[in-house]
Amino acid sequence: MAVTEPAPVERPPAHEGILRRQALRESAARTYARSLPIVPVRARGMTIEGADGRRYLDCLSGAGTLALGHNHPVVLEAVRKVIDSGAPLHVLDLATPVKDAFTTELFSTLPKELADNARIQFCGPAGTDAVEAAFKLVRAASGRSGLLAFTGAYHGMTAGALAASGGAPDVGVTRLPFPHDYRCPFGTGGEEGADIAARWTEYLLDDPKGGVPAPAAMILEPVQGEGGVNPAPDGWMRRMREITRERSIPLIADEVQTGVGRTGTFWAVEHSGIVPDVMVLSKAIGGSLPLAVVVYRSELDLWRPGAHAGTFRGNQLAMAAGAATLTYVRENGLAERAGTLGARMLAGLRALSADHPSIGDVRGRGLMVGIELVDPEAGPFDATSGNASAPPPDPALAAAVQQECLHRGLIVELGGRHDAVVRLLPPLTLTDDQATAVVDRLADALRAAERAPRRRAADGPNR
Repeated sequence: MAVTEPAPVERPPAHEGILRRQALRESAARTYARSLPIVPVRARGMTIEGADGRRYLDCLSGAGTLALGHNHPVVLEAVRKVIDSGAPLHVLDLATPVKDAFTTELFSTLPKELADNARIQFCGPAGTDAVEAAFKLVRAASGRSGLLAFTGAYHGMTAGALAASGGAPDVGVTRLPFPHDYRCPFGTGGEEGADIAARWTEYLLDDPKGGVPAPAAMILEPVQGEGGVNPAPDGWMRRMREITRERSIPLIADEVQTGVGRTGTFWAVEHSGIVPDVMVLSKAIGGSLPLAVVVYRSELDLWRPGAHAGTFRGNQLAMAAGAATLTYVRENGLAERAGTLGARMLAGLRALSADHPSIGDVRGRGLMVGIELVDPEAGPFDATSGNASAPPPDPALAAAVQQECLHRGLIVELGGRHDAVVRLLPPLTLTDDQATAVVDRLADALRAAERAPRRRAADGPNR
């Protein structure tokens, strides 16, 4: 009697096992892994290849960290050079040739008025730690403790940085209105809305009964990223600089995501021409590796030794990769190219709105682009907007568009107050053909999401 061999059991692909184990082992606080269920195994430039063999155009870029895209040759060469030299990889805050080269290159890119009189503090490897350091710095220098921050802001996830962000529940931070054309809190938008916001700030600070004591500093983002890609008007930025200077309030510019050419100038404050007292820098300055610093006017350098420290402030590989990235961006005019390509992408996306009423607004600066999706059939959304013609945001549609983009080999992020803004952060090395492909794939994804009979929000937060 013949023995029948059992049929072979098909094993699930390896990447499915990895994703399953991640879901079982990692915390409920994980974010990107929920909406982007891929397992990257190779990457170069703008392209990521997953373990399943699929390829994706990456418009997330490590949340803006990868100015030159994945594994750029100049970054890899800089890292190899340090490793091959036998230099120490961990040195706390001791001086090294690698650190000196990085600091010299960084200072050469800063606004001259700041660079000529600047000090730098190397922080723990995340931008949020640099924000904490900036707060300690200004409090030590001013003898004051309060802070001025803005609605819609995002400065990090540690306690102090989160307290200055837009979602903080109960903190000692004075919240000021951030100007916004599409959802202006005053119902006007444009120059008038920005002027009212500036007037309110000025009035509140000077009102003896306003309940706002003299603050230690004001912190702002030249373009709010997580807040929904909201560029600050240049005139309003200049007003904030005037208001703070006249009242001896240090101005902190959070350039963690906007820096290193992202918005069309090397630093986003250059659009308005202002020079802040403090700049918080991270993400792209490390050339894809963890690095965060605070640069500030020397007059503020009044804190004591050890006032802010951290074991991993001396990341030699990140400093080498960062110096190579800064040099490459500067020498190859990538900031200017980001401005040109960004304007082209914004125009292409705005052209889609004629056939897609679900596109409420397209905004951004350089290669920092946001598309706010709305529900045009739901009527005005007066709860958060004085703009009577603005429909409510549609986070379910945005989540569906993100998934349709992924099916088409395009990685995008969501942001904004209701996670209804599709965000694009492509690398500065983006080619003309890639820019066209991004817009085409996004348009196709939007059409598919709009045709879907049912939409539901993504599982959990996307940031």
